[in-house]
Amino acid sequence: MSQSSLIQDPGSNHPLHKTLASAANLANLLPTSTVLAFNALIPSFSNNGVCHLSNQFLTLSAILVCAVLCFSSSFTDSFVARDGKLYYGIATFKGLYIFNHSQFEEVAESDKYKISTIDFVHAFLSLVVFLIFAVTNTNVQSCLMPHVGPNESALITNLPLGAGVLSTFLFTIFPTTRRGMGYSDVYVAD
Repeated sequence: MSQSSLIQDPGSNHPLHKTLASAANLANLLPTSTVLAFNALIPSFSNNGVCHLSNQFLTLSAILVCAVLCFSSSFTDSFVARDGKLYYGIATFKGLYIFNHSQFEEVAESDKYKISTIDFVHAFLSLVVFLIFAVTNTNVQSCLMPHVGPNESALITNLPLGAGVLSTFLFTIFPTTRRGMGYSDVYVAD
C-alpha cells in the first residue's frame, strides 16, 4: 500500500474514518498523557506519600505544571500542508501560530484556526478532569491531605469515574475541530 493512499482528506465520509476520527478526537481531549506523566513523576516527588516540606513543594509544583500543560494543550492544532507534511501550531486570537515555520501566513490568519469559546470549554473540562485525577492519587492524598475522613474518602474514590463519564459526555456533545499534538491524519484504509 502506498503512502499516498494512507493520507486521507480529514473531511472524508468513510464510516471507518468517522469512527476513528471520533475516537482520536476524544482521546486527544481527555488529559491522558498528562495523567500518565503525572503518575510517573508523583511517587518520587511525594516520597511515596511520606512527605516533608520539600516533597509537598515538589508535589504541588508537579500538579501546577501538569495542569498548565493540560489546559494549554487544548489550544494546539495541526494541519497537513500542500507538501504533505504535518505541521503543528498553537491557536491565538488572530489565527494559528505555526511552530518553526513562517511560510504559512495564509493558514495562520484563517478564521478556522482562531481561538473560540469551545476551546476554553474543552480546556476547562480537561483541567478539571486532570485535577480530579491528581487529587485522587494516593500519594498526593497521603502527602497533602493525610487526615481525610470516611465521607471525603468515599467522595474521592468515586469522583474520577463520575468526572470521566461527565467529561466524555460533554466532549461528545460539544465536539472540537482542533487536532492537537499527537493527532494524526494518517489511517489505514480498507
